[in-house]
Amino acid sequence: MEEQLKQFLEFIEKDKKLSNNTLQSYRRDLYQYQSYINSNNKKYNKIKEEDIKEYIQYLENLGKKSTTISRCIASIRSFYQYEVKNQQVKQDPTDGIKSPKIEKRVPSILTEQEVELLLEQPKNVDLKGIRDKAMLEFAYATGMRVTEIISLNIEDVNVKEGYVVCKSASKQRTIPLGSMSLEALKEYIQSARDILIRDDSVNALFVNINGKRLTRQGFWKIIKYYKEQAHITKDITPHVLRHSFATHLLRNGADLKSIQTMLGHSDVSSTQIYMQFQDDGLKDIYNKAHPRAQKQNL
Repeated sequence: MEEQLKQFLEFIEKDKKLSNNTLQSYRRDLYQYQSYINSNNKKYNKIKEEDIKEYIQYLENLGKKSTTISRCIASIRSFYQYEVKNQQVKQDPTDGIKSPKIEKRVPSILTEQEVELLLEQPKNVDLKGIRDKAMLEFAYATGMRVTEIISLNIEDVNVKEGYVVCKSASKQRTIPLGSMSLEALKEYIQSARDILIRDDSVNALFVNINGKRLTRQGFWKIIKYYKEQAHITKDITPHVLRHSFATHLLRNGADLKSIQTMLGHSDVSSTQIYMQFQDDGLKDIYNKAHPRAQKQNL
């Protein structure tokens, strides 16, 4: 199975052009599955549906969440579909397997006042403060994922026209930058970035104090620091800023299709989760104005 896994992972990396995070998930899921079947003296090409069900039970006994189990099944299914296509196995043993039901969690969001308070925290008194101000303003202004933000290069931003080009796998999207984000970004590029970078070959947009590309962990730590400075009790992550970006746009009149495009959702159903945060005032207006909104007493 080792060689087959290697070929499959090479295929999804080179042909499917999946992101590094997705590749790592596949690798982790499949090697865990390989370890399981090896320890149970089973051959991967002889696995039946019952074996997959036993594996799911094994994951549940380990205390794995339904989201994790669902992802593991998806990884194993993709592997077996690849093997069937290449005639290495006769039948996909995951064919009749249903993924566990996953309850859609309500995204955590900040109020507009909380966002304002958070963004006020970094001060333009030193290089780090200038960078942090630009980065937080940028995250809220674009709604980009943390991986997308730290992967940006300086040439991906057009400060003159006021937009950023976000490249994700084989897709790309253009996101406008608001005036406050643009102002903070210009100051960072002109006053801080060149000083922080010690190697001219570094083309990352956001860099750490050592002049290297900022990491996910570094981004999370920065947000956590300013959350504490602002005395905000909610847990704030880069994804919370993404959720807040979408919700605030929707509340202020942006249409769902435009938000879907900016977020990079391939399916509008992923964007529709933000509909639940629509301003309650809209419901009041609807209930008062629509002739069939209220049950009539006859």
